[in-house]
Amino acid sequence: MSPTVPTPALSRRVARRSLTSAALVAALTALAGCAAPNPNQVGTTYSSWDEVIHDAEGQTVNLWMYGGDEQGNAYVDNVLAPAVAKAGVTLERVPVADTKDALNRVLTELQAGRTSDGTVDLVWVNGDNFRTGKEAGAWLCAWTPILPNMANTSATDPLLANDFGTPVDGCEAPWHKAQFTFAYNSDVVDDPPTSIAGILAWAEAHPGRFTYPAPPDFTGSAFIREVLYSESGGYSNVPPVFSADAYDRLTPKLFETLSAIGPKLWRGGDTYPASSGQLNTLYADGQIDMTMTYGPATLTELVTEGTYPAGTKVLPLAEGTMGNASFLAIPSNAADSAGAMVVANIALSVEQQVAKAEPATWGQFTVLDLDSLSGPERARFDALPQSPVVPAFDVLSRNANPELAAAWVPALDEGWRTHVLAGR
Repeated sequence: MSPTVPTPALSRRVARRSLTSAALVAALTALAGCAAPNPNQVGTTYSSWDEVIHDAEGQTVNLWMYGGDEQGNAYVDNVLAPAVAKAGVTLERVPVADTKDALNRVLTELQAGRTSDGTVDLVWVNGDNFRTGKEAGAWLCAWTPILPNMANTSATDPLLANDFGTPVDGCEAPWHKAQFTFAYNSDVVDDPPTSIAGILAWAEAHPGRFTYPAPPDFTGSAFIREVLYSESGGYSNVPPVFSADAYDRLTPKLFETLSAIGPKLWRGGDTYPASSGQLNTLYADGQIDMTMTYGPATLTELVTEGTYPAGTKVLPLAEGTMGNASFLAIPSNAADSAGAMVVANIALSVEQQVAKAEPATWGQFTVLDLDSLSGPERARFDALPQSPVVPAFDVLSRNANPELAAAWVPALDEGWRTHVLAGR
């Protein structure tokens, strides 16, 4: 979930995802005999945590992650890395402009025959990048059950069992949860809508004051899926698994609606923000009155530091919004997979999940099952300061909608480009 970021500090806080190189994926698919499930899927050779701890001692783990999230960078460098060092492992953050850059490095190395000495040890990933890598045999699998701290997560949590419809299968460890969120300037918007249809109606009634990023920007793609749910009468009417029949049946109305609203958007729909960073800059500059994000944790700091208007509020929608989880994946050819497992396990500890949930640190929502924790552990989460901007996760995720299977994403992105962008 990471972008190419052409804008300044503000835009560097938003994590996004874009599509993987089709040619490279095709080459790896042929190489790995890719299928779903992949018969060549690589499983860990470790059978006990003691073995992992032994081999991890002295290893250096290269964590490839989107480098534009300043709070995320600071958390990894100043909180997670020192904790990992106490376990005898060095954690080095490798910033990338887009998560696909990390995946492409793994795929290229595998194609070159580097099956055990890869330069990528750990990746912050989810969605289409995870699906693509899993189908190509790029991720190490069956390792997360070995992690002691996985016991504090729920085995029945759908956000952790499936990643955009792709079964996790122990190929990635959960890191934090996210909820697609709309925000607005309450000092300007005195009639905030309460549904996706209401947002589109508001945009029509207030020309030039609303827009969304052009897919395949991660946030722009998510907005398209939100509108698809709305135009289809709710998420339950959209089959989570992609099929050509469902696409042909449901998308004409979607693209018709998005095309119709185009002339009422910022700059008359003649151009769209190229990224969610650009969208957020427009909102910060007062050129539009609403923004959207799959990372609401950033909103608190943006308001506190004065980048966003003081009147910024989260816009709750009656039908709810989509939710997902972010994960840490280990490439199948990682040179330091034991150390990467140690990092993922420490990242799942109560101490790290509490620290990461601090609004002033990163504000990310925990993946731990709070009901499974001890009283003192649960109390640490209960004592976290509440953001004056972002509601608690149980409020923000009320009526949460499931994400569609990852195969929907490139199909909808291409459909938008063909029917909405090219037809304007």
